[in-house]
Amino acid sequence: MKALRIVFMGTPDFAVATLKTLVENNYNVVGVITAPDKPAGRGRKLNESAVKQYALSQNLNILQPTNLKSESFLSELKALEANLQIVVAFRMLPAVVWKMPEYGTFNLHASLLPNYRGAAPINWAIINGETKTGVSTFFIDEEIDTGDMILQESVNIEPNENAGSLHDKLMTIGSQLVLNTVKQIENDKVITQPQAEASDLKTAYKLNRENCKINWEDHMDNIYNLVRGLSPYPAAWCTLINGAETLDVKIYATEKETSSHNLEHGTIVTSKQDIKVAVTNGYIIIKEIKLPGKRQMDVKSLLNGYEFETNAKML
Repeated sequence: MKALRIVFMGTPDFAVATLKTLVENNYNVVGVITAPDKPAGRGRKLNESAVKQYALSQNLNILQPTNLKSESFLSELKALEANLQIVVAFRMLPAVVWKMPEYGTFNLHASLLPNYRGAAPINWAIINGETKTGVSTFFIDEEIDTGDMILQESVNIEPNENAGSLHDKLMTIGSQLVLNTVKQIENDKVITQPQAEASDLKTAYKLNRENCKINWEDHMDNIYNLVRGLSPYPAAWCTLINGAETLDVKIYATEKETSSHNLEHGTIVTSKQDIKVAVTNGYIIIKEIKLPGKRQMDVKSLLNGYEFETNAKML
């Protein structure tokens, strides 16, 4: 059995579950690499990453490089004498870093590779209406998310699941997949296989303002999937035209209603309890919304204090 000296690299909550699993299974984590502290909030107070906060609670050795190629960082990393590096939700590594340990550097990715390589695999699996996704471990190589596969586990995406609940499911399953991968490496039982290549692979593009905008001309199912695929963060958005007001609003939860109507796409129909938006083949019923400067709220709360004009519409 190999005596492992592990360097762990990660930043957000998603990565904490894996680091915690390694610590609780008594693996020798000789260093934790995470993002530098960032100013946040009105007071611009320095914000520590979720991984740093957990690492501090466990008295782990923490490095926060701004430049992964700097001589000072590379010498610090080398001094840790790690023979295995594990990456979960970090950033792209230069070759000099991922080639350093004897047993390699592997990554946990929140998709069934080779599909959904890229920055936002959880979101895009839901946006594209997938019914199944999963987690994969693979050894890092020169490209993004293309290295030789180690292990993979799939999970169902429920019809009403959003990115938040799927994130939490994959975080838990992923931490166990990493543990199983480490055990294989430790016992010299790793069997890898190259990722299959195909022309129709789906990509997990970085989310931006443009691809988070709702197109009310789109199919009802696509709008529904976009909203849940972006909820709770960063949230789907659109423009509300209400009388003289033009507001960019965020929408967090919807339902679908199939029915026939002759209304223009984006037309808003309200009752005392509902906000419905006309789309092809029916309506999107808005359940949770956020107006600029307001908190996220359910539609009943909004309708208590906000009035829609008869010609209100979503663009």
